[in-house]
Amino acid sequence: MIIGIAGLGLIGGSMAKTIKKNTDHQVLGADIHRETLKDALDEGAVDGELTGERMKECDMILIALCPQTLVRFVEEHQDHIGRQAVVVDLCGVKRCVCDAVSRIAGEKGFAFVGGHPMAGMEKSGFANSTDRLFRHASMILVPDDNTDRRVLEELEEFFLSLGFGKIQYATAEEHDRIIAYTSQLAHVLSSAYVKTPTALSHAGFSAGSFKDMTRVATLDENMWTELFLDNADYLTMEVEGLIQRLAPYAEALRSRDGDRLRELLRDGREFKAKTLELGNGK
Repeated sequence: MIIGIAGLGLIGGSMAKTIKKNTDHQVLGADIHRETLKDALDEGAVDGELTGERMKECDMILIALCPQTLVRFVEEHQDHIGRQAVVVDLCGVKRCVCDAVSRIAGEKGFAFVGGHPMAGMEKSGFANSTDRLFRHASMILVPDDNTDRRVLEELEEFFLSLGFGKIQYATAEEHDRIIAYTSQLAHVLSSAYVKTPTALSHAGFSAGSFKDMTRVATLDENMWTELFLDNADYLTMEVEGLIQRLAPYAEALRSRDGDRLRELLRDGREFKAKTLELGNGK
């Protein structure tokens, strides 16, 4: 296959490197930063530039851009995408992307399936991309009512060939509701947690817990602001719910109520055990 990748940051760059490592597919890449494209070409992550003309040759196009930029990219290149192509976005929110791109795909006759590789790290950019990022990760696919089963079978085979451990299906609504908790809330919490003045004098007093809690605070604020606002309804509910769940801990500490504190901690431990039983709590 000829595979085009738009956006060669951490996700797009890692996708390019993973495809080149694990398959014989030809990869064409595009990035707003010419230096990034040059680096990708020099490293052999891509075989050539994804231009409008070459886009017509692509059997699959993966788009790893922020939501608004992604939609604009498809709008601007809709006439370059061949009817044989399967377009998959790799964005962290789905409703705003899938609604817009599905409409264009229906009008132009190419296939579109929303996608979200559940992998990442606190560092961004092509320089941090790796052909190991997606190993054993879950790949979420978001088809719509018009998606051909044969397209899904093709995508399943493709992503599993890259080393993904599982293909998970969801609606756009379900994806955004769950991702608000499993990903976005964690980033909000990490950002807020690290702002305590104590963080400036923690040297020698921190171990794994501090590292785990603060790892994603080094996020790209521009990208995450857009992702948060595009999912503001579900993320607001999660943030407000966390505030409510924290209040009883503060009250138990304030009143020195050991029985209540022990109950809260036990409930948390038991709930964690339930998530492990469901296979969602690593």
